[in-house]
Amino acid sequence: MSNDHRPLELEGFLPYRLNVLAETVSQSLAGIYRRRYAISVPEWRIMATLGQFGTMTAKDIGEHSHMHKTKVSRAVASLEHRDFLQRTANARDMRESFLQLTDKGLSAYRKLVPEAHRFIEALTAPIDPADKQVFDRVLDQLARRAVELSADLDGADAPAVG
Repeated sequence: MSNDHRPLELEGFLPYRLNVLAETVSQSLAGIYRRRYAISVPEWRIMATLGQFGTMTAKDIGEHSHMHKTKVSRAVASLEHRDFLQRTANARDMRESFLQLTDKGLSAYRKLVPEAHRFIEALTAPIDPADKQVFDRVLDQLARRAVELSADLDGADAPAVG
């Protein structure tokens, strides 16, 4: 039986394995900020992005964090309602706002970052440092290749020119 006709074994399928790993790690880390501040994963991603870059639009946050605009919008509304972030209208384009952490949001971010670093250190502690470097390099390679393949597939759908 050729490789193309074998059934797909989900447990060994790389996208599935990466997704399970990402979700498991994300939910484990989420316990830290959920217990302390009742913050969801999307809310934390927004706070982390704003903590890293300062003022941004919701669109920019979505692009950076790879979150759908609906998820970003809901998380922004929740954070704004709880005074973790504030909006400032863009005078040049009233359809968008600039978002930034409030003092309360910045304080929470600054308290959570060291805990997030400790979590990652504990998670990766059993891994040999050389293996960590290889893992990081492989993740970068997979991410770049996935973008390339996605662009190739998008191009395949385009009508032929000439």
